[in-house]
Amino acid sequence: MADVTLAAEVGRPLGSRATRRLRREGKIPGVIYGHGTDPIVVAVLARELRVALNGEAGANQLLSLETGSSTYLTLAREMQRHPVAQTVTHVDFQIVRRDEVISADVSIVLIGEALEVHHGEGLVDQQMFTLAIKARPADIPTSVELDISGLTIGDQLRVSELTLPAGVTTDIDPESAIVIGQPPRVVTLEAEVEGEGEAAEEGATPSESASEAADTPAAEG
Repeated sequence: MADVTLAAEVGRPLGSRATRRLRREGKIPGVIYGHGTDPIVVAVLARELRVALNGEAGANQLLSLETGSSTYLTLAREMQRHPVAQTVTHVDFQIVRRDEVISADVSIVLIGEALEVHHGEGLVDQQMFTLAIKARPADIPTSVELDISGLTIGDQLRVSELTLPAGVTTDIDPESAIVIGQPPRVVTLEAEVEGEGEAAEEGATPSESASEAADTPAAEG
C-alpha cells in the first residue's frame, strides 16, 4: 500500500474559538502521537484528508505527515465527527513503523451468488461485516473476500473459511459465523405461530378445562 503525503501545520492555536476558526478555513485539527513521541498538535487541510481516506484503503490508508522539520508515517485513528453533518472535526494520527505488526479492521466483502438460498426464497444473513486483523502497515488489505456460492439454507460460513493474504492474521474465533443461509421468512413465521398455538393448548389449566366442559351442552338422553 502506497502512502499519501499530507502537509501538517504545526503549532496551531488551541481553544474552542481557534478551533472553530480553523474549521472555517477548511482545516481539521489533530494530534500526532505514538512511539514515545511527545504529542504534536497539528492541522491538515480537510479536503486533502477526505480525498486520502476515501480511497481504496479507506481508514487504513498510510499517511505521511510532513511538518516541515520531520515526516511521520501515521494512520488516522479516533476520528471525531460532527453529530449532525458527520464531517470530521478532529483526528488522532498514530505513528507507525513499516516493520511493525499493528491491528486494523478491514471490511468483509461477499462475492458470488448463493443460488440455492435464493432459489429456495431464503435469505443470505451476514452476521459479521468487518474483521479485526494484524499485519504490517503495507500488508493491510483493503478488504477480505468470502465466496458464498456454495451457501445453502441452514448452512453457515465461518471465519475459518476466509483466505487471508500473506502476512495477515486474525485472533477472531475461527468458528465465528460470518454468513448464515436463513430459511424463507414466511416459513419461519408460520412455524412460530404453530408453536405458539401448541404451547397455548398444552398450557391450559384444569380449571380452564372444567370451565370448557361446563359450557358444553349435555347430550340429551
